[in-house]
Amino acid sequence: MSSLQIDTLAYSSRLRQLPPEHKLLFAIALLLITYAADAPVQLLVAVWLSIWTVVYAGIPTSVYFRLLSITTAFWLTSLPALMVNEIDLSVLPSVQTDVFQGFTWENYYIYLSHRGIQQAGELGARAIASTSCIYFVILTVPFTEILNVLRRIGCPELLVELMMLMYRFIFVLLQTANQIWTAQQSRGGYRTRKLWLKSLGLLIGQLLRRTLENYRQVSLTLTSRGFTGNFRVCHSRQYRSSRRYSFEALLGCAILLILTGWNYAIRI
Repeated sequence: MSSLQIDTLAYSSRLRQLPPEHKLLFAIALLLITYAADAPVQLLVAVWLSIWTVVYAGIPTSVYFRLLSITTAFWLTSLPALMVNEIDLSVLPSVQTDVFQGFTWENYYIYLSHRGIQQAGELGARAIASTSCIYFVILTVPFTEILNVLRRIGCPELLVELMMLMYRFIFVLLQTANQIWTAQQSRGGYRTRKLWLKSLGLLIGQLLRRTLENYRQVSLTLTSRGFTGNFRVCHSRQYRSSRRYSFEALLGCAILLILTGWNYAIRI
């Protein structure tokens, strides 16, 4: 998904009229709860934020779950390292209680770990909940408004401007790489292993060249328009607080905190 698509969704969000500070504080509060809570509460956070993002903000369901699938894909790639263990047969009796399923291979025993399965579930719940917090922010708060909030709370100007440039160039880099890859793919550049390596090398080289060229063009454009070292963005929109959303956010966070404390009390 490109920067333009993300910004379009953020600007057209139904929560656009809410002050960006409220949405950022809401997401930060849920993120802190996510790190302190157990998996069931984390899943509740993910579901609740999905309702806020899809139902309240009006973000298309297909877009939202396609973004979440990226996190899910990274989580799936980590499962073998978490769940599969390999030990020598001589130490098998010491881990017998942790074995879910396994088999012997020469002098080794390969098995699925009960603890590993539990850790994988906890990691998945935390990853989905944390990512939901981040997606809520980027899909409901335009990036320029986030930078404006950072300026108001005293964030160093240099850091804010670096974030703005990085945000732009990340998507420029991805778009350029996609264009080059599509052109190579249409010419059969990845048919064999030899061609694959050659095409990849050409892609990296062209990507570096075009990125530097794009940076030079941006520098010339800023200079020609009298850039003085500070990026200034106009913020003329009037925000309106919503009692309903504020009450729902506070009530939901309070319930999640109670559930988190209750889980800790049960463990003790």
